[in-house]
Amino acid sequence: MSARLDVFAIPSASKAVKQFHSLGQTIVASPLPAATRELVSLRVSQINGCAVCIDMHTKEAAAAGETSVRLHLVAGWREATVYTDAERAALELAEQATRIADGAGGVPDEVWERAVKHYDEDQLMALVTLIAFMNTANRLNVILQQPAGDYQPGQFK
Repeated sequence: MSARLDVFAIPSASKAVKQFHSLGQTIVASPLPAATRELVSLRVSQINGCAVCIDMHTKEAAAAGETSVRLHLVAGWREATVYTDAERAALELAEQATRIADGAGGVPDEVWERAVKHYDEDQLMALVTLIAFMNTANRLNVILQQPAGDYQPGQFK
């Protein structure tokens, strides 16, 4: 399988990808914990069916020391005992924001309040930006049918 377009070969697309990557690096440099970033990125990508992002974030998390148990249980985080309350709040916010069209009124106040208990304003903004970023990346990759499986940790650094 190959992608529908090679975004790195199209000058205008390459420029957009570089700017998009810059936003991603801003999120990486944020005060949001790295483990939370990878778990949220993985969960959003699972919901959206973005295999290339699932591949990337699973491998990045593992390379950073994340356990296979926590990675394998992300899709069932509600029943899993391996996540902190803060991670659970972030995963819940990520799911609600990713499935925003499924719920009347957007993200429920009680979901937001659970996140506020664990993250300061800088971290919350990074978390919200990450969720929006991942939803955009997932949609781009799914539309363009980016193939998955060959990602190497650190490949885009």
